Amino acid sequence: MAKRFVSIWFRHLTTDWFTIGQPHLKKLPFVLRANSRGRMVITAANAEAESKGIRSGMVLADARAIITTLEVQDDKPDLIERLLKRLAEWCIRFTPFVAIDPPDGLLFDVTGCPHLWGGDVPYLEEIVKKLSGRGYDVRAAMADTVGTAWAVARFGRAPLVVAKGQHIEALLPLPPESLRLEVDAVERLHKLGLHRIGQFINMPRASLRRRFGPHFILRLDMALGQAEEMIEPVQPIVPYQERLPCMEPIVTGPGIEIALQQLLETLCLRLRQEQKGLRTAVFMGYRVDGKVEKVDIATNRPSHSVRHLFKLFEIKLPTIEPALGIELFVLEAPKVEDHFAQQEKMWEGSGGLEDTRVSELIDRLTGKLGMHTIRRYVPDEHYWPERSFKLATSLHEKPATLWRADKLRPLQLLSTPERIEVTAPIPDYPPMLFRHNGKIHKIVKADGPERIEQEWWLQQGQHRDYYRVEDEAGHRYWLFRLGHYDDKTYQWFIHGFFA
Repeated sequence: MAKRFVSIWFRHLTTDWFTIGQPHLKKLPFVLRANSRGRMVITAANAEAESKGIRSGMVLADARAIITTLEVQDDKPDLIERLLKRLAEWCIRFTPFVAIDPPDGLLFDVTGCPHLWGGDVPYLEEIVKKLSGRGYDVRAAMADTVGTAWAVARFGRAPLVVAKGQHIEALLPLPPESLRLEVDAVERLHKLGLHRIGQFINMPRASLRRRFGPHFILRLDMALGQAEEMIEPVQPIVPYQERLPCMEPIVTGPGIEIALQQLLETLCLRLRQEQKGLRTAVFMGYRVDGKVEKVDIATNRPSHSVRHLFKLFEIKLPTIEPALGIELFVLEAPKVEDHFAQQEKMWEGSGGLEDTRVSELIDRLTGKLGMHTIRRYVPDEHYWPERSFKLATSLHEKPATLWRADKLRPLQLLSTPERIEVTAPIPDYPPMLFRHNGKIHKIVKADGPERIEQEWWLQQGQHRDYYRVEDEAGHRYWLFRLGHYDDKTYQWFIHGFFA
């Protein structure tokens, strides 16, 4: 696909920003000032001041001599950089690839975007309309190269949409400064009588390089499309992203659901064709007032099921506040993994953790209850009961060992064993009764002991002798004696509860 670029030129960026906050400045000659080598110098002037001969770089005293009623305010450090970054982030509604072009512009890579607005001309008109509506005086141009778009935006005449393949013709009548050349090179070109690009574009490159230097050749090649120009977006580009602009702002819940359904169908079709599935997704709505509403989801395994993903989003859609309306919907999949269709076994029933229905159920539950409400545990290679399991990192983590099915274990295991008082006829016998939390339990049945020791490479502390006991109320417990019965320092603990 042929590349297309848009250059935005803010003709009075900083003064426009002051005027937005102070509307009365719009009809007054207004400038910004800053101290430069002990003198107050004008750093920016609005259109009204420029029409009376005031220019950036002029000494403020000279400007006051021309306009005695000149409105003056102090310039703000780093204002241009902060403004351009903020505007670039706002303009992501038009294309995901927006870059800052100091000191007064933005650059868009709009490849594949204009058709969403009905073509190049409506697309560019919409950009200018929205930025003008925010109070900025802008010119914008579209072309096949960054250099041509930049040149036409600042020095071209209508139409500012350069047709595909016509960027060289569009450059011919423009002055040499439209190539973003160094000041010395521009002055030399004018001194030689070369006032238009068309007058030197076909000259031998060796002569041009020798007279004007390599920077001149690079800029010329960039504008012609013979050298690639790299631009850096303000936000990283998500490879899997779909966008849906709206002819009219959407303010209703059903409208938001329809937009999400369309975006999911488009994105999932692409993922299915590339044998991919998303693990995380973000659904964003760009509001008319400039704010962005967003909801996100995550899955336990890669998925490109429209039905399943829509259900995950559906839980969170009511949190979206459309306010005056949403004019653009964007669906992104920041995390994508390989997802191959599973081959079903003819003679074996489906089920277990490999069953997609299990992972989809968990996805829906975590969407409603939270990511940390459902946990999966796998066996760990330790003898101590409280260390014999660990939290799984995912639904697909394979255990390093197997659960011991030959030993009875309590349904509820205390994370830390609790001290109890025990009465036993002989220390090596099961207890007759024990006291736990102030209550005495009389033992009517008991089984044990089962000795559990630590791993040989640890051997910290004494061994444990476990007993399964049942009290007169029918409740069953898992008790153990820490240490040998011949050792007068042994202690008793309760470690779990059977069903």
